[in-house]
Amino acid sequence: MRRLTCIWMVLLLLLPLSQATAASVRLRDVIQTLERPFRADTPPAEVIRDFEGEFFQESRIASLDQVQRGRGFVTVRFDRFDTRHVPRTLFRWEYRQPTNQEIISDGETLWVYLPENRQVIQSDIELTRQAGQEDPMTFLTGLGNISHDFLITWAEPNRDVEGNWILSLRPRRVSSLIREMKLVVDKDAVDDFVGNGRTGRFFPILSSYVTDPNGNTTLIEFSDLRINRGVSDLTFRFIIPAGVEVMRSTGRGMGF
Repeated sequence: MRRLTCIWMVLLLLLPLSQATAASVRLRDVIQTLERPFRADTPPAEVIRDFEGEFFQESRIASLDQVQRGRGFVTVRFDRFDTRHVPRTLFRWEYRQPTNQEIISDGETLWVYLPENRQVIQSDIELTRQAGQEDPMTFLTGLGNISHDFLITWAEPNRDVEGNWILSLRPRRVSSLIREMKLVVDKDAVDDFVGNGRTGRFFPILSSYVTDPNGNTTLIEFSDLRINRGVSDLTFRFIIPAGVEVMRSTGRGMGF
């Protein structure tokens, strides 16, 4: 299992870089590694159609100096209908800790299921996108065109202790939810693109770290990722359990 490095460790430790390595990889190469597997017009052999694996989340509320941690299993699928649009994104986040919770979307409807409260918050995914288009996790729905929504530069430092690349992304429009997002991009995915001109063999994102305008932060790390397994439609369907209260939402954010 690939050990992922927390972003706070990244800020403390630097990986010595050889001149050859630093010179051979450009910012554009890392951005292309990040975007190309998810673009609608990428050749089928190089796309990422789906992925699943474990995730760890740490959220810090700056004003209260309070930290919340969670972990669970995530499944995401990118449906391509034509080459003119960003693929539709279907997802299922299953939290096991600190409490059971599910966040599911079939591309049209979003459900947030809270078993302990016996409640389901249901909303239209398009309203969710319009109301919370800068939500810390909505970047997953537009990975193929992420440079359109964010100004992307090198982070400081631009590599972690394992040699993975770190990007700094700032919204091109004023956002009430994101001041900066850092993405750690898998060095193996970048090497494959730079050396062989291909993508789709490695999921490029190892972790994301979002800071909002109030200084609150959200870290999400991925591990044990598997790609292109052919995830079924059934994974993204939610059947409301009997006796559960259904609450309709206007779509403000995704609940992360």
